[in-house]
Amino acid sequence: MSTRTEIVSSFYRQADEDSRLQRSRHGQLEYAVTMNYIHRFIKPGAKVLEVGAGTGRYSIALAKEGMNVTAVELVESNLSILQKNSKGIQCIQSFQGDATDLHRFEDQIFDMTLVLGPLYHLYDEDDVHKAIDEAIRVTKKNGVLLFAFLSVFGIMYANYLQGNWAAGQEENFTKDYRMRHFKEQLFTGYDVEEFEQLFSGKPVRRIATTGTDGIVESIEDRPDFHITDEDFPAFVNWYLAFSEKRELLGNTNHLLYICQKL
Repeated sequence: MSTRTEIVSSFYRQADEDSRLQRSRHGQLEYAVTMNYIHRFIKPGAKVLEVGAGTGRYSIALAKEGMNVTAVELVESNLSILQKNSKGIQCIQSFQGDATDLHRFEDQIFDMTLVLGPLYHLYDEDDVHKAIDEAIRVTKKNGVLLFAFLSVFGIMYANYLQGNWAAGQEENFTKDYRMRHFKEQLFTGYDVEEFEQLFSGKPVRRIATTGTDGIVESIEDRPDFHITDEDFPAFVNWYLAFSEKRELLGNTNHLLYICQKL
């Protein structure tokens, strides 16, 4: 049986993660919206931890802005690209590590903690809570945390409307339509209220739950889909005006849960 780390690492060795947030409109939108929310709460020179940093798109951008960034990435191939791309950039250090165990870091040392990928791949409830608790532990009192997660409905709309709906339904839902989370699923999706409930009783205050890419991923393959470079900034601003509307959250693929440590 392959471990979670082996399954995730195998996927990212074959995927072009480094260009994911650049090569498509939904990736560009996800990046723009996420950075917008980061900038709403970050302070100049902040000490930032990114857990599940991938190839460093966010970590490197924030380091270039003068933040003191620590990046942790599970997948060796992603970490290698991150270290190559960040060579010569001041104020960034990177380590290989798992979101469920941040023992190398002391309590309450980061102003902002970003967990922008690990919860896509954590299927075991104990591991999910370990990742959340570890991120909270290392964040300073009144610090802000951003947790990315996937909508199970967004997964269905983006990936299973090409004649394969029944297979997607079996993978992501039980027979009585409860969400499924299991290791071989690779990307696991949540109902929004289900994800928010994970933080019940934890020492945080919810600031917002927001979508980051809307329905764009599910429609971008349509032959008539087109957003020009001239239109894209206006589209981003329009999306940001409505990205927290509860009735729209299930349709987006990627979401952010944003909270403040008490």
